[in-house]
Amino acid sequence: MRKIKATPCRLAACFCLALGLTPIPAQTPKPLRINRAIELLKEGQPVYYTGSHSGTTGTFEQGRKDAQTYADYISYDMEHAPFDVAGLAEYMKGLVAGGPTKSGHRTPAVIVNVPVNGTDEAAVRANAWMFSQVLATGVHGIMLTHADTPGAIRAFIEAVRLPIHKQGLDKGINEGRRGVHGAATAAQIWGISQDEYLDKADVWPLNPDGELLLGVKLEDKYALANAEENLKVPGIGFAEWGPTDMALSLGIRGPGNMAERDPKMVAARATVFAACKANHIFFLNSMNPANVIDMIKEGVMVGPANEQAADIGRKFTNRKMPW
Repeated sequence: MRKIKATPCRLAACFCLALGLTPIPAQTPKPLRINRAIELLKEGQPVYYTGSHSGTTGTFEQGRKDAQTYADYISYDMEHAPFDVAGLAEYMKGLVAGGPTKSGHRTPAVIVNVPVNGTDEAAVRANAWMFSQVLATGVHGIMLTHADTPGAIRAFIEAVRLPIHKQGLDKGINEGRRGVHGAATAAQIWGISQDEYLDKADVWPLNPDGELLLGVKLEDKYALANAEENLKVPGIGFAEWGPTDMALSLGIRGPGNMAERDPKMVAARATVFAACKANHIFFLNSMNPANVIDMIKEGVMVGPANEQAADIGRKFTNRKMPW
């Protein structure tokens, strides 16, 4: 007969049964927010993501599998992958089916790279329908690529916000342009009523109660020239310098690490990082097991990282939230 190891949990269960008591199941953590990434950043904890240009598969089964990811959020690529909203919707349903996460959140946060380049205000306004369709699937944030001008970023913020939210209207942005249709399906993914969704579907930290996290990619020489003014637009949560595209824009070729050591690249990163600090926006940079601690010490708060790097970083910052 196979022997069963007497773990503390099994011993406790046996003790309860012997006394005629019902064993108490382990308590699932109760999250403070819907968006796990926001909850962590608010606590001063870095967040680690997976996905991006890895070819995330927009299927229900892939969503179910990814629900237990080690990462704090999933970067879902629709910039260089097909703009498939139906697939994204199935993926979000799969995340719900595979949840909750170890931290007790209904799903990991999902931030989508939408194929709208922020070259200017007109380009963003003409393609704002993409933001509405993506948000209707219940995602938790959007990245604006090639965010080159303040006008483009302002149009992005206005397209994502509902007109009922007024924070920041005295800081150079107009009221939101997003319509109510789509809120019902997004609310189902978040596990709340439509009215609650309308209250919570706003940009953080501009709205302290908002659950949408927006990012911008200052990833070319045009965005670099406007970095300080770009990040003054209220409503952005984090920004990155996009080293691969930045290198091409600056005329630098070669392996990633070598390109990033070029003086022009070092200066570009420093410029974007300084603009983030000046405007109290979180800075995104890649992390790996060898540099994650140094990145955190430098002030990097968001980044793609494998499971090993994330574990090292979480232990270094004494993270309490389960992962």
